[in-house]
Amino acid sequence: YQELPHPPGKELVNGESAFYLGRQYRIEIVEDDSSGIKFNRRFMIPSSHAGRRKGAMRDWYINRANEKILPRVEYHARNLGVQFKQAKIMDSRYRWGSCTLQDNVNFNWRLIKAPMFVIDYIIVHELAHLIEANHTPRFWNIVRTQVPKMEKARFWLKENGQILEEDV
Repeated sequence: YQELPHPPGKELVNGESAFYLGRQYRIEIVEDDSSGIKFNRRFMIPSSHAGRRKGAMRDWYINRANEKILPRVEYHARNLGVQFKQAKIMDSRYRWGSCTLQDNVNFNWRLIKAPMFVIDYIIVHELAHLIEANHTPRFWNIVRTQVPKMEKARFWLKENGQILEEDV
């Protein structure tokens, strides 16, 4: 997909929304002394963050990615019977995950905006490279066996991947 310009009017303001685990949640700007974003069925963002759209929620997303994605990597590795050296959340554009020659797996923090079935697909995709390095029919059979919603996840990324790249 091509990167789309940010939709007009989408700013870090009350009533706007942002994605988390595949759903949109309202943003509420709050007068709060704390410097952190809070989440309880809506994003409560300190007014000190409101002036900067670009990167305002980045740290919050990265922390949630570490909390939610990395345990899923362990879970799927056990199911696949593979071992990896290290799993990390990374900042990369246009790449959802990677598997290195040193058996490390890396995941884009922006994935935390996607539904869990999409996150699981990306995780299994990268872990499957520990068994089969290339995208052979065997590779796709491994992924499909572990992720029955593989085609749905691929379609979701094709249709909505640009949403994950948005700043808000």
